[in-house]
Amino acid sequence: MVKEIRREDLQLEFEDLDYKSIDEPDEIVGQERALEALRLGFTIDRKGYNIYVSGDEATARMSAVRREIAKIEGDTKSLFDAAYVFNVTNPKCPICLTFPMGEVDAFQRELIRLGNGEITKEELKEAFPYPKVKHFIDNLPSKEKKESAYRINIVLNRKDAKRRPLVIESHPSHDALFGFAEKDEKDAHLAYNIGSYQMAAGGFLVLNAEELLAEKGLWTTLKRYMNMSEDAMTSSAVQGELIGSIRPYPIARRTKVILIGSDETYDMLAEKDEQFLRLFKICPEFDYQMERNEKNIKGTVAYLKRNGKDLLPLTNSAYQEILRYSSWYSENRRMLTTQLSILGDLEKEADISARRMGKSEIDGEAVKEAIEKRGELASLTEDRINREIKDGEILISLEGMLVGTLNGLAVIDRGLASFGTPTVISATAAPGNEGIINIEHEAGLSGGIHDKGLLILEGYLRHRYARSFPLSLYAGICFEQSYGEVDGDSASSAELFALLSAIGEIPLRQDIAVTGSVNQMGKLQPVGAINEKIEGFYNACKTSGLTGRQGVIIPVQNIQSLILPYEIEEKIKEGLFHIYAISSIDEGMELLSDRKAGERGAKGLFPQGSVNRAVEDGLKRLYASSQKN
Repeated sequence: MVKEIRREDLQLEFEDLDYKSIDEPDEIVGQERALEALRLGFTIDRKGYNIYVSGDEATARMSAVRREIAKIEGDTKSLFDAAYVFNVTNPKCPICLTFPMGEVDAFQRELIRLGNGEITKEELKEAFPYPKVKHFIDNLPSKEKKESAYRINIVLNRKDAKRRPLVIESHPSHDALFGFAEKDEKDAHLAYNIGSYQMAAGGFLVLNAEELLAEKGLWTTLKRYMNMSEDAMTSSAVQGELIGSIRPYPIARRTKVILIGSDETYDMLAEKDEQFLRLFKICPEFDYQMERNEKNIKGTVAYLKRNGKDLLPLTNSAYQEILRYSSWYSENRRMLTTQLSILGDLEKEADISARRMGKSEIDGEAVKEAIEKRGELASLTEDRINREIKDGEILISLEGMLVGTLNGLAVIDRGLASFGTPTVISATAAPGNEGIINIEHEAGLSGGIHDKGLLILEGYLRHRYARSFPLSLYAGICFEQSYGEVDGDSASSAELFALLSAIGEIPLRQDIAVTGSVNQMGKLQPVGAINEKIEGFYNACKTSGLTGRQGVIIPVQNIQSLILPYEIEEKIKEGLFHIYAISSIDEGMELLSDRKAGERGAKGLFPQGSVNRAVEDGLKRLYASSQKN
């Protein structure tokens, strides 16, 4: 059954909470599963247990990493000091010596004393009885032969460390990650400056995945370091990467790498790089939305209070409007966005609105004005399109009935803003065997998902009608006056309605726009950006003049996504605009054609005068004509 949405269905009921009394705990909100995965990754200190943190921007990925690492108090057992020293057998390959925390300074002092003849090699070895250190001391040349051999290059000095290091490399390059050699320094062991990978040895290195992959060869080099075993790092037979003209031995401790990137980058690496999943066995996924429950509401309110320390205080009505916007942003009435910085921006804009209105607090009215101002400032292109519709430059009908033509709903993205707009979808049908031709595809303007949607339409025609005769037609479907790429399947139901209209010569209402994807069984499926699409068609109708019959058809599953501007809610209450929720193509055709769809009777025939009878008869005529030709 077709459900017409009432204003009561659209109103979002606010929780009965005193928002102003909520405490301000500084916590990550709505990411419990991701935080648990992070903690597991930080607990396991073995090869391969590096971490890839996935999710959208502003979902607190970096904040979560910082906070969870900060909780690892007093864990310094994996820390050490390190210094590069002269290699008598191969001066271009400096040796790395490691020491317990706080001993490297003492070693430098005692080495100078050795060079001055104040102590013997045996005394120095007794003070620092570590195999590699003792081997270095045994092979030291005399100071007369190589004075610089008695100077060391201290690269890690952790004497004051209280926890494992966290290094965030914001501009990854080969030099920044793995170090470089000073050109003016002749001695290789003194010339080497370590990079952030070595600085984080025994601790954590955070990198942006997309920036890392953008630097040619950097990902490959990083994997070589990460793949190096503990035995290899301590072996004198294994040299490190070539840094300028020198090849320093690696620091013999592991660094846990934390990549922060998108879901798409994770999927790409998992599919195309066979080493990736062996190296990154932990993947915390940060969601873009969270349940709209009391805990997450309180967490969101607490964030707004911390964010608004320097702003006017928020009233309960202001918190309610921001939470409404949060659900709108997540495209679900039962959810909130986890991208809290988006709400923080709105809070600051509402502060400006409140001050301009002379208020001492930010109330719901100020938040509404800030939201409206956002839309107004980003609506230049939308206003131009609607003006062109009104002036007739864009050929579109918003009333009456036409055959083979229907108004679909598209979304146009402009940077941070997006808006919906009607788009005319036309279909023609003639005898032939070519099937359904996607004109956008033929012109190179159709994406893969849109192509798939068109193929599904043929499946529907076969399933619904062509049971006792072959499907034989030549049909063309086009987005009129559209010159950019079309992708996605949210217009597939509108395309099918237009096609059925053309085949059965059935006029369709032009005052109703349609969105929704469809499967081969004729069932509608939900689509994204439903609120922008509805608002876009409403604005086009408003510009040209509301008639009281205009509206949109949406999939019934999208009812839970509806959070519309208050103006549209009011027009729906007044009966000047309509939203119809349907679950099948038959329901949509009845609404658009003012005719019954019809079901097959006992003899397998659709009723005379029904939509489906007209379509099936049309397909039979096209098949017969194709046979004659």
